[in-house]
Amino acid sequence: MNYFLDALGKYAVFSGRARRSEYWYFTLFSCLIVLALAAGGLYVAKATGGPPTLAVYLADFFLLLIFLPSWAVSVRRLHDIGMTGWWALLNFVPLGGFVLLVLFCQDSQAGDNAYGPNPKEVAPTLNAEART
Repeated sequence: MNYFLDALGKYAVFSGRARRSEYWYFTLFSCLIVLALAAGGLYVAKATGGPPTLAVYLADFFLLLIFLPSWAVSVRRLHDIGMTGWWALLNFVPLGGFVLLVLFCQDSQAGDNAYGPNPKEVAPTLNAEART
């Protein structure tokens, strides 16, 4: 849950890098919230006998709220594998989402890259200080 909240805290930060865990936990919790909102809206619609439009409105409103944070974490994830954030535009190309799926599953680029230090690595000075 911390990864989801961290990504929301950096809702418009397109610089830096995001680990796989940050991206995938953000995606997981976003999907779970959308499903919960849709299920709750459908339950209310069925209980009141009304149309299921409330379920659609609730899920769409949440998706609208997290559009910018999800775009930002996607760009930071691409930065982590050493690619420019412009690759995120593949979402708008047919079957481009499958290419992004493969890219988002790749491991971080080792060491520093043009977008910053590797978030997985611990600074070597900390390891040397811990040994003494």
